[in-house]
Order: sequence, then C-alpha cells, then structure tokens
Amino acid sequence: MFNSKKKAEEPAAEEVKKTSEATQEETTKAETTETAEKETADVPALQKALESAQAEVEKIKGELAQMSDVKLRLAAEYDNFRKRSQREKEAIYSDATASTVTALLPIIDNVERALAVENASAEDMRKGVEMINTQALQVFEKLGVTSFGAVGETFDPNIHHCVGTVDTEEVESGAIVLVLQKGYKLGDKVIRPAMVQVAN
Repeated sequence: MFNSKKKAEEPAAEEVKKTSEATQEETTKAETTETAEKETADVPALQKALESAQAEVEKIKGELAQMSDVKLRLAAEYDNFRKRSQREKEAIYSDATASTVTALLPIIDNVERALAVENASAEDMRKGVEMINTQALQVFEKLGVTSFGAVGETFDPNIHHCVGTVDTEEVESGAIVLVLQKGYKLGDKVIRPAMVQVAN
C-alpha cells in the first residue's frame, strides 16, 4: 500500500518539477527578452553618446591644430622681430659712427692743411692749432660732449682719477690743484675721467 502511494506521488513530483522548470525557463526567456529589449532601446542612446564624444574629440583636435598653428606663427614672428632688432642695432651703431666721423672730418682737413704749410712761424702755427682746438670743441658741443675737471673743483672719485696729492695750505683739502688731462662726458655718462692732482 505504501509502495503504491509512493508510486502515485512520483509522477506528481515529476510533474511539479517539470512545471517548475518550464516556469523557470519562461522566466529566464522573459528576462532575456526584457534585457535584449532594454539593450536594443539603449543602442540609439549609446550611439548618440558615441557620436557626441567623437564630435568632441574632433573639436579638440581642431582646437589643438589651431593652437599649434598660432604657436608656430608666434615663434616665426619672434624670430623675425629678433633678427630685425639686431639689424636695427647694427644700423644705429653704424649711423652713429658715420655721423661722428663726418663731424670730425673738417678737423682732420684743417690739421692736414696746417701740416702742409711750409716755413710757417711759431705764432702762425699757434693760431692754427688754437683754431683747430676751437673747431673740435664746437664739434663736441654739437655731439653733446662736455669737458670737466678744472683747478679749484672738489675731487669726486666717480668722475676724477687722482694720480697724486699735493701738500698745500693755499686751497682746502680735497680740491683739485692740477689737471693733467681733462675729462669728458656724453650727457651724464663719463667717457673719460679727468686725471688730476688733489690737495692733501
């Protein structure tokens, strides 16, 4: 009796098992279908996101190319500016030298004329040298060059070069008593310091 009951329960259990497997299979199929539908629904969104990312990449590439072009142009402009500045400096130096030499040429001409005179008296030679000296000072004045260093001035180590001291009570200590060589300035720039002796 017990065996027959057991035999009757087995088909029922098997039936339940088959039903359960079928239900599970249907559930799995439904989930798979739902996932596939979701993925299918997400494809346009993903494609749109991909296209947007590609457009952004292209935009960045364009900006990078533009910045690279700007950098190259700036480098070329700087190089041209540097070369132009160098040429201008050289031209300024050349022009300044030519201008100075042009101003000094009349003095050279007068020195040559004085040397060409034969049998000139000492007085005539002195007058000629004085005229050339005056002419040279006029040229210096036009160029903005001034002389300094005179007896009685106070010694200044920035513009005077002391080559000796003299013990004297006639002038106060630190005053220039003898000028061996005048100094010259161009504006405020000392071209050559004055060579002097100073009272001790």
